[in-house]
Amino acid sequence: MEVVIRSAAAELGAVAADSIEHLVRTHDAPVLGLATGSSPLPVYAELVRRHRAGLTFAHVRTFSLDEYVGLPLGHPESYREVVRRELTAQLDILDENVHGPDGASDDVAGAGARYDAAIEAAGGVDLQILGIGSDGHLAFNEPGSSLVSRTRVKTLTQQTREDNARFFDSVDDVPHHVLTQGLGTVLEARHLVLLAAGEAKAEAVAAMVEGPLSSFCPASVVQLHPHVTVLLDDAAASRLRLADYYRYAYDNKPEWQGL
Repeated sequence: MEVVIRSAAAELGAVAADSIEHLVRTHDAPVLGLATGSSPLPVYAELVRRHRAGLTFAHVRTFSLDEYVGLPLGHPESYREVVRRELTAQLDILDENVHGPDGASDDVAGAGARYDAAIEAAGGVDLQILGIGSDGHLAFNEPGSSLVSRTRVKTLTQQTREDNARFFDSVDDVPHHVLTQGLGTVLEARHLVLLAAGEAKAEAVAAMVEGPLSSFCPASVVQLHPHVTVLLDDAAASRLRLADYYRYAYDNKPEWQGL
């Protein structure tokens, strides 16, 4: 696991975008895993800027981490629409190459297995963008989730619903259930890039990076992955015991190494 600590979210967005640009330029059919929420927004803004400067994404396919269950198609706060609004509609990605779990399916119980099969058929995710919840959840794998879980329906905690209520008229409008990639599904991506900013994420980040592997902090499962990049601002890194070493290691890494 490589931990990169920088002062500004825009710096973190640029570091992540560098890795994505390399993927896009060197692969014929790259598969990018997308997350929603505030953490990846600096990355998406930088990708849009680079597209406007000439970088094409026409050959890219995307798979989102999760989707609310029960929101109608086209609902502005469905994650399918959020991904389009924040990123893909501003790039030259074909709409048919933008994928997400089907939370409006008549067979929502079987939708998870179908989604995992679609990811596998695409050749797997090359680079997965991730965030982390204040309680350590990854995607919508809440505390207590199986570390080998697959895409499935999960019940949101009340805290997560309250955290997401800012996107709705009230917390009562936030769905209770989501379809989310499981932790086992996430771990199959070839490169995980996780971003976190702010003091509110510091405790969860410390548990993920330096704590024990535990379903109590689902994000700690990334300790099992061979290629993980964790991008943090100073506040999110404030409880890491080895923060000085992480800064030193990144500042002195070989130029050829990349992320």
